Parts: sequence; structure tokens; C-alpha cells
Amino acid sequence: MLNTPPGAPNPLPTDGRPVMTVSELNREVKQLLEGNVPLLWVGGEISNFAAPSSGHWYFTLKDARAQVRCAMFRGRNRSVRFQPGNGREVLARARVSLYEGRGEFQLIIEHLEEAGFGALMRQLEMLKAKLQAEGLFDLARKKPLPYLPGTIGIITSPTGAAVRDMIQVLGRRYPAAKIELIPVAVQGQGSAQQIAQAIAWAGRLQRHDLLIVGRGGGSLEDLWSFNEEIVARALAACPIPTISAVGHETDTTITDMVADVRAPTPSAAAEIASANAAELVEQFQSQHARLQRAMQQQLRHMQQQVQLVGNRIRHPREQLQNRAQRLDHLEIQLRSTIRQQVAQARQRLQQSERAFSQVHPQQRLKRSQDTLQLVADRLHRAVKRQLQHKRELVAHTGQLLHSVSPLGVLERGYAIVRDDQQRVIRDASQVRSGQRIHAKLAQGEVTATVD
Repeated sequence: MLNTPPGAPNPLPTDGRPVMTVSELNREVKQLLEGNVPLLWVGGEISNFAAPSSGHWYFTLKDARAQVRCAMFRGRNRSVRFQPGNGREVLARARVSLYEGRGEFQLIIEHLEEAGFGALMRQLEMLKAKLQAEGLFDLARKKPLPYLPGTIGIITSPTGAAVRDMIQVLGRRYPAAKIELIPVAVQGQGSAQQIAQAIAWAGRLQRHDLLIVGRGGGSLEDLWSFNEEIVARALAACPIPTISAVGHETDTTITDMVADVRAPTPSAAAEIASANAAELVEQFQSQHARLQRAMQQQLRHMQQQVQLVGNRIRHPREQLQNRAQRLDHLEIQLRSTIRQQVAQARQRLQQSERAFSQVHPQQRLKRSQDTLQLVADRLHRAVKRQLQHKRELVAHTGQLLHSVSPLGVLERGYAIVRDDQQRVIRDASQVRSGQRIHAKLAQGEVTATVD
């Protein structure tokens, strides 16, 4: 309502009508806006930026079709981590208000950050916190990698340099492994869904001993598919051990945190996944040589002890013969023990060589063919038994059907009697003397007259 100081003349005639001053109107609108519109996020481009000596910031946020005045006071803008200026794209968390002095609608900014990269980083941090709270980053849930994986699945783009590097490293270090490429898009719309579906498919199939998921380097936007929640949850649910190989060593994605092992680069992932065949052979040869040297050293030591004992013997002939016999026995035991140890070492070496040969693709293919032939034989026998059962069931059903059919009843000596109108006669009272009747027999029909 229009209020004036006591004794002051009313500047406007009211004639009894409710009239508000401009100040009252602006104050009511401000309270209405601030009391009914919650905090919200607004994105746009900064223009008309001003930073007076008071420390407050004043600017306009605009897009292609509209603009709004904004104010950010000194206590709030101290936490801004970049220097705003005209033309900068920003995201602002603000409350709606009205500047009463000019009646201008405005936003009071509570928080300001760069759009684009800043928004992505905020989204990334929120997802990290969510997944970490659910335990998807915990070391306790991570699976160990197999030492000698027979089949390695690679989920990546089929045209990138990363897949060529991984295949080259695996072929050089571990040629016995079978490599299967599961092609997906690694950036762009729908790529995250493709990656998640490929991981889930491999998990259901479970024909791989190890999965490598990754791509080459790029910007945060390029790598964003590997920061999507759908990919993180697919990795967490995968029963197969996984290696994340996304970008360069300085790039870190949510996929790296959820996977069982994080590799700094795709090539490093191939090295982690593979056992170097040359190194394995070298280890076997080194262990064999160390075992031989140890046995030879032990043999020389025992021979020296035997020689020392022999030199100390200064006894009569009988005792000397007993000691000599005991020494021979010890020597026989020693040679037997050495031969046994050598045989055991050779057996362990042969077992290691056989185990290494078991992962050869040709051996796996032969076992798969044998299993397929066995399943085919079983299927053939099962189909044959099922056909025989169906034949017997059809024959039995035919016999039952024949036994209850009208023709079957007629074959047992019965007849169906009808009058000239083909009505079935069931009672003698239905006929009269001299009436002609027809009897249907199993073979033919008889016409008679009732006497």
C-alpha cells in the first residue's frame, strides 16, 4: 500500500484504491523470486564484465537469444579458480533476485566454473565419489591376472594404432597365446554402450582368460567413453580378469580405477598380459644349470669328505674293510640320490615344457574338435532313440483308435440298422410289420422287411 510519513501530503490521489509505491512493488517481487525459486545452474557467455575496487564482480550472462544481469560478491568470488572475462563460457550456480534500485531482474552468483572442461571434470568427480562409495575401486575385489593366459580378448577400435601395438607386442613376447579382437567404437555417441556390451558379452561367453580394454591417447573429451558409469559397472561385473589401457601414462580414467590392473599405455598392457617365451626358456635353462652346479658341488664335497675319512683311517684290516664297505655303500646311496634328483629335475622341466605346449592353439583346436565329435555322436543317438519312441507311440495310439472306431465294433459281429430315412433304429418299437429296414455290416449292407 502507499505509505507516506505522518503530516506529509499524499503525492498521488488514491480515491480509496489500493496503490503500491515502486519500492514496495520491487521489494514484493524480490521476496517472491527469492522465496520461490531455488538455487539453479545457468550456463552462458560472459559479457560486460566489471570488477570495481569493492571486490565485487558484475557481468552479463548471455546466449544467442537472451541475457541476464549477474552479481558475484567478494566473499564468493574468492573461491573461483580462474580469471573470468568477456567471451568466457561458464557455469554458474545462482539464486534469482531483483535489484530494487533499478527494478532489474538479476542472478546472485554463489559458485562459478568454466564450462566444457570444467563441467566434465565436475561430472567426473561426482561419478568417482559415487563409485568409490560403492566399493568399485577397492583392491579387495580385484582379481589376479593369469600367468599363462591361453586366449586374450582385446576390446578396442580395430583401426587405431593401439591395437596394432598390442598385437605386435603379444606376437613378439608370447606367440602361443590366441588373440581375439572385439571391435568397438572408442569415442563418439554410442561408444560407451558398445564398450559395455562387449565386456558383458565376453563375460557371458567366458572363452577368454584375460581381457584388455583400452585405446590410444587423446583429450578428456576423446577419452570420455572410458569415464562413463555404464562401462565402469560392466567392468566391475565381469568375471574375467581385466586390464585397462587407456591413453598415455598421464591419462587416468574411471576404467583404470575399476579394472583389475591399470596399464600406463596399450603396449604396456600387452607386456603385462604376456609371459615372454624367451624369458621362460631362459629361466628353465638357468634353473637346470644351477641344479647341475649344485649337484656337482655337493658331489665334490662328499668326495672330499670320503677322501678325508679315508686318510684318517689307521685301523686293523678287518675294521678297515668294514669302513671301506660303508664308504662304498654311502657312495652308492649318494649316486642314487643324485640320479634321483637329476631325474626329478628333468621331470619337472618336462612337465613345464608340456604345460607350455598345452596353450598352443593347435592343441586347443584338437581338444575342441574331439569334444564336438563326442557331442555330435551323443546327439545322433538321442535323436534315434526319440524317433523310435515316437514310432511306438503312434502305433499304440492307432491300435487304441481302431478299437473304439465304429468299423472295429462292426468287425466283432454287430450291425447298424436304419430305416428308409437313414435314422438309426435302437428299439423294436421304432418299426412296424412290413417296414423295410437296412443293416450296415462290417462288409456290405443287407436290406430286409420286418415280419
